[in-house]
Amino acid sequence: MRVLTSYLIGLIFGVGISISGMANPAKVLNFFDVAGTWDPSLAFVMGGALVVTFIGYRFILKRSAPFLSARFQLPTRRDLDLPLIGGSAVFGVGWGIAGFCPGGALPALGTGRTDVLVFVAALLGGIIAAKLLQAKLTNRAQAQA
Repeated sequence: MRVLTSYLIGLIFGVGISISGMANPAKVLNFFDVAGTWDPSLAFVMGGALVVTFIGYRFILKRSAPFLSARFQLPTRRDLDLPLIGGSAVFGVGWGIAGFCPGGALPALGTGRTDVLVFVAALLGGIIAAKLLQAKLTNRAQAQA
């Protein structure tokens, strides 16, 4: 049941991303081009998502647990650290350069376009590099302790 539910949620998300234009790098890049051919339509997509999420969380978090899990998996940390800020910056720069974010690129994989495939390959390479760097830094910190 969990797999089917996850599939359906992902399918709905992917369709929404595609319909909104967030899987189209030209539309995304025009959103970032505030001095040129600025297209504010994605601000409405993001704003709509924030409103739905804000209202939805108010209802869902009143429950004792989610439907398919024993408890809610909510973040407990509230501090800002270097990995969070650095990762956010890299994400933003990558989104501005490529016109894709992971949420928009994964549904666009179905198009078979080369730029999407290159982006997803670079995304996976970045994830692997970040994990290796994190492991190396952790090992170094443990060795010094």
